[in-house]
Amino acid sequence: MVFSLNLPKLTLSGEGAVTESVEVLNNRLVKKIMIVTDKNLIDLGVLDSLYAALDKNGFVYVTFDKVTPNPTATLVRQGVDVYVKNKCDCFIAVGGGSPIDCAKAIRIVTTNGGDICDYDGIGLVKNEGDFFIAINTTAGTAAEMTSNSVITDEIRKVKMVIIDPKQIPDVSVNDPLLMLGLPAHVTAATGMDALTHAIESIVTPGAHTLTKPMALEAVKLITKWLPVVVKDGQNVKARAMLADAQFLAGLSFNSAGLGAVHALAHQPGATHDLPHGVCNAILLPIVSAFNAETAPNAYRAIAEAMGGNTSQLNDCDAANLAVALIEKLSVEVGIPSGLKQLNIKHSDIDLWIDKAMNDVCMGGNPRQPTADEVKSLYTQAL
Repeated sequence: MVFSLNLPKLTLSGEGAVTESVEVLNNRLVKKIMIVTDKNLIDLGVLDSLYAALDKNGFVYVTFDKVTPNPTATLVRQGVDVYVKNKCDCFIAVGGGSPIDCAKAIRIVTTNGGDICDYDGIGLVKNEGDFFIAINTTAGTAAEMTSNSVITDEIRKVKMVIIDPKQIPDVSVNDPLLMLGLPAHVTAATGMDALTHAIESIVTPGAHTLTKPMALEAVKLITKWLPVVVKDGQNVKARAMLADAQFLAGLSFNSAGLGAVHALAHQPGATHDLPHGVCNAILLPIVSAFNAETAPNAYRAIAEAMGGNTSQLNDCDAANLAVALIEKLSVEVGIPSGLKQLNIKHSDIDLWIDKAMNDVCMGGNPRQPTADEVKSLYTQAL
């Protein structure tokens, strides 16, 4: 079986990467750009350097700033209308996973027609679309370089996972200077999201010799630098290291796949509009304990990447050490201890089981759970 490694055409990383990304546009015939972001980022001045660079180079642009966490199909439709009415021919997304995923979805529809709900699933996008720069402002989702977008269908109350390499932005940008103002709780949630990406891509059957080294390095970097950044959000070096780590995790899961943590986390995110990274972080040690027997060597490697000494441990104890180290990191960065803290009730669980079982990410889990096991995993997460 041929392994496919999908990447952006150009990746820019480091201080000043935003300004350099605008320089890339000087080599293209761009008439009007649509910037996709959220208003909070504008108010915080995060887009100031981008606006300055665009103005300096004489580019015309319109800003679609209505993006909210867990973007919906309705929001995507609004963005499509703005893009078409303004006769735009280029995308710049600025933000975390929500603005970038929203821009991906708008791009799909403006190029391929129909409604965004038509593209729920794998490999349904025929054409790439207009030139697309994705500027990341969080160190978590790796949306700036992946084939995935996640959009909530508010009618079905489900998160659609749209997977197609034609969604990958042309240019991915990670500039740590844009991440300095990120609040500690958001830093923690997005960092644990990146850790989940790395760990799931290590234990999935789709893991490959081209992805596992990147994912293990991501685990090392996140374990070292996430607590530092949560305590000191102005540490530029730590921000840069964490940005690199989440990018490496993205490189890995983008080709190797994800698993049950994401399949389960998507459901409370869809029904209760909860932060994706927090849901992942709560579920990660629980699902890891469930998977450990199936992938003991993978969890041994994860434990070692997180600084654990497994030389005198059997497979079971090494896997348990990995789970314990994940829990320790989660506590250290202030992740809630369970879904109950997010106002989830036991009665909510039954609404999620079938959707989690059918989530596209579930197929990448090393151990396929039964419905009763899914219910048990959710119950443990309360």
